[in-house]
Amino acid sequence: MARALPQPHPPVKSPAPMKPDLPRPFQIASGGPLRGRIEVPGDKSISHRAVMLASLAVGESRIEGLLEGEDVLATAAAMRAMGATIARAEDGAWLVHGVGVGGLLQPEGALDMGNSGTSTRLLMGLVASHPITATFIGDASLSRRPMARVVEPLRQIGADITVSPGDRLPLMVRGLCPAVPIAYRPPVASAQVKSAILLAGLNTPGITRVIEPVATRDHSERMLRGFGAALTVEPREDGTIISLTGEPELQPQHLTIPGDPSSAAFWAVAALIVPGSELLLANVLLNPTRTGVFEALRMMGGDIAIGSEREVGGEQVADVRVRHSALRGIDVPPELAPSMIDEYPALFVAAAFADGRTVVRGAHELRVKESDRIATMAAALRAAGLVVGEHDDGLTIDGRGGNPLPGGGRVETRLDHRIAMSMTVAGLHAAQPITIDDARPIATSYPAFLETMTRLGAQPRWLNQ
Repeated sequence: MARALPQPHPPVKSPAPMKPDLPRPFQIASGGPLRGRIEVPGDKSISHRAVMLASLAVGESRIEGLLEGEDVLATAAAMRAMGATIARAEDGAWLVHGVGVGGLLQPEGALDMGNSGTSTRLLMGLVASHPITATFIGDASLSRRPMARVVEPLRQIGADITVSPGDRLPLMVRGLCPAVPIAYRPPVASAQVKSAILLAGLNTPGITRVIEPVATRDHSERMLRGFGAALTVEPREDGTIISLTGEPELQPQHLTIPGDPSSAAFWAVAALIVPGSELLLANVLLNPTRTGVFEALRMMGGDIAIGSEREVGGEQVADVRVRHSALRGIDVPPELAPSMIDEYPALFVAAAFADGRTVVRGAHELRVKESDRIATMAAALRAAGLVVGEHDDGLTIDGRGGNPLPGGGRVETRLDHRIAMSMTVAGLHAAQPITIDDARPIATSYPAFLETMTRLGAQPRWLNQ
């Protein structure tokens, strides 16, 4: 028996009723060691793609372990608005009846993407080659994020796209069917741009190609092949050529979503910085394009052990055991950036507790995430008592050598879930409590984050408005 889409819920019950449209500030203070086993939620990137491709398959797909954060729920709502039938079964699995490639229906209203840049950019690709028109809207944070890098190639395939000033939301995509197959080399490494083009290529006759100079996460390629699309990956000296033959009949699948390494990164850093801690992070996705943060943490001296390696749904999965460690400052290799772009905020926190200076360069992409994560993390770490230097493409952080942060400051999250969670982790080893201005963004990717932290012994304390 299935039921309708669940509504997102706050990660920890507030002691007093609060209006849902108001910020939910809280404080986090040092406590004892963190010990135990954690099942992190399903990977967000894979969850988005699973819902989209299942919605384009012919028949019913079953998805287990789907991330039920607000971002993925926005993707599911958009696909329902365009004709797919999506429901959550009593056992927690998600059942998706697809409409087939080319079968997307005209949505009756605007597609509200909330805070999800991934939903927006990938769905723009889907709409671009279907004979429908869709308007995309989002929250204040998403509406500040530039969309030009996706708009450009989608216009080349023939889509008519109207954007707000600065190439931002709200925007309207009028799809062209049949669209024109293209060969496109993204000017910057971006899995979202690559995926948007490939998704547009599904309903485009002929062969659509993306030439990738630098490898980015390859979940779209793996999943497209898993659903039955004809896709090849050809490494060359000047980059990798990904070729997709359009107009396939996608086959329904039974999928299990592995744990999100971006979510696991917060717990890995927490275990490394809090004395006496040891955590087992179970069923974590270790796709080679997503392991940069674990490589960097090991370079800093982190005690991180990988065990029970296995394959789940075509992806590499393992258990990750992390123990408190004496970290040292390093120059983080810029070439790690594509494989850890979402994990930099957590890495910055690890650097705050290292012995010596950590220098991060080559992370330009952080400027155009949910917030400007370079500037926002610099301000947050300074509020917690750190000495931080800001660059165009990264930060220089003088670590505390394992000593607690001074703390006592108030962090402005800028509606960014990763800022909120990273600085919550920082507060676990601070002399004075750290105040986080708003817990609401956490629900976009990890609704149970504060609940899990409480189970491990930490004590987030809600503040009055």
